[in-house]
Parts: sequence; C-alpha cells; structure tokens
Amino acid sequence: MTGLRWGILATGGIAGSFASDLRTAGLDLVAVGSRSQESADAFAARFDIPRAHSSYEALVADPDVDIIYVSTPHPMHHANTRLALEHGKHVLVEKAFTLNRAEAEDLQQLAAERGLLVTEAMWTRYLPHMLRVREIIADGTLGDIRAVTVDHTQLLPSDPAHRLNALELGGGALLDLGIYPISFIWDILGAPTGIHSVARLIETGADAEVATVMTHEGGAVSTSLSSSRAAGPNTALILGTKARIDIDGVWYSPTTFRVVAPDGTVLEEFDGRLDPENGGRGMQFEALAAERLVREGNLAGDLLPIAETVAIMGTLDEIRRQIGVSYPSEEADRG
Repeated sequence: MTGLRWGILATGGIAGSFASDLRTAGLDLVAVGSRSQESADAFAARFDIPRAHSSYEALVADPDVDIIYVSTPHPMHHANTRLALEHGKHVLVEKAFTLNRAEAEDLQQLAAERGLLVTEAMWTRYLPHMLRVREIIADGTLGDIRAVTVDHTQLLPSDPAHRLNALELGGGALLDLGIYPISFIWDILGAPTGIHSVARLIETGADAEVATVMTHEGGAVSTSLSSSRAAGPNTALILGTKARIDIDGVWYSPTTFRVVAPDGTVLEEFDGRLDPENGGRGMQFEALAAERLVREGNLAGDLLPIAETVAIMGTLDEIRRQIGVSYPSEEADRG
C-alpha cells in the first residue's frame, strides 16, 4: 500500500471492471465522479465508495483524492486528463491514451511541469504472462526475433450511431481494438522503421478492419489485424530463430502460452490465468504499477513509459493517415 487514494472518472462498463479489481487488490477507492448525481450514487453504492460527485470538476477538486482513473471514451481523454492534472492529481488514462499524438504530447508536458504521473492504462503490459514473456526474450531463449503477428478481432455493434462507428466519437477499429496489437508490437520489437497499412471503411467513414505490415530495427517484421465486424482467434505469435512463443486467446488478457522449439518440442508452458473470484480481471496490476511509480518517484514510467505512449499515438496517426481516417475535432483544429 502506498497510501494513494483513488478516484474514478465516469461510470461505464470499464470503470466497473476497474473498480472491482481495485477492491480485489485492497487498494483505496474513495471517490467517483459522473455527469449526474444519480449515476455517481449508483456506482458508489455498487462498489462501496464513500463519496459520489455529480461532476468531473467536483471529483478532481476533491482534496482526499490523489490519483484518478479516466475511463471516458478516448475523444474525451485529453480534456478529462488535463482537468485532473491541473488540479494536481496523478492520472491513469484508459487506452487509447488520446485521439492523436499532439494531444498526448500536451498531457506529457503538463504532467512533467506539474511533477505528476500520467500513464496509459494498457493493462496487458502488466499481466503475469507478459512479464514472463519479457523474461524469456531477455534470456535469449528465442534467439533473434524475426517476426511478430497478432490480431484483435471482435464482432461489435454495427449501428452507425454507435460510438464505435461514429467518427465524431473517435469510432473505428484502430483506436478501440488496434491499439492493443500495435502496443504489443512496440513492446516486443520497439518502434517501427516502416509502416504500411490498409483498411476497409464503413459508411460513416470509420475503419472496420485495419491491417498493418511494419518493419523494425534489425529487419524484423510485424503484422497486425484489427476488426470490429468479425471475431477471430485473438492470438499472438513471437517468432525467433531459436524458438517461438504462441500466446493463446485472448492474448491481451490473463492467458496461457507455450515456448516451442523449431522441432516442435515444447520448452515451457505458462499459465497466467487468474481466478475470477479471488484474482479479479487483471486490471489491478496497472493500478499497482501506477502506485509503485509514484512511490518510487519514477514519473516517466518503465513498462510503458509516457514517451512510448506518445510515440505509439504517432504510429496510430500514421496508420490513420495512410487509410484516410481523421476525426472532426482534428479537422476543426486544422481549420
């Protein structure tokens, strides 16, 4: 326990999962803020939260809150996070971190000026199976990594008015789903040296499917596929010269993997699944990491440094440029 007192900004489904996992980990959840008192009260009662605020402004002004989890849709992340930082709160921001790199850079700069932590809630980075994957890579078990391939494919609502399909709400597969494989590829191979992207756009102009082929330092290649209109295996492969890692579905949540030699021999099997009753969903690990970073004074981050989050947003910007997707707020800014 670091003594940090958590507030949750917004009361949607992901906020409920996070609140439940905070309780599982025994962390100090003291306040919630919503745009209505009724919603805040209902959420507070559900998770036994002492204070329920009827506005985001009231939440960030609460003197008994140290760190805020921003769980609004990503078009609102920049404004909501900036509000919290301006009120002296550390912030854990749901992914995708912002709409674009410019917004991400603004939050990075503000947090640095205020001496605060701002970090992306890419929960996969902190899960037990991913910690073990990094150890295996660092040990040289895989040899030289030559390729990574990964998908995030779901059958989601097709209603054009749904936020997933509405450009004014940041809709599209890339920022909702593609952020996971792109961040995973960055985690394993680092920054891309070349990016090629294709997509299928729907009637609203949002991307329903996005595929990428990227090159990386040393000549390694990566491929990713994201779709909001069809459900796939949601697996990941890390291919090395000495062995490979097969991560089972759903690869970005607590799961299992195998390390396999070129002749098919299984060198290691790892089970990172959690007991839902006692281990939660797995979102507590990112919260524990945020508390550790604040305790250590490491406001730049480590498993997912804020500089890397900003750079990943730049990669997503380039993918969107190539597939022809922009958001109305960006066009207004340019206008």
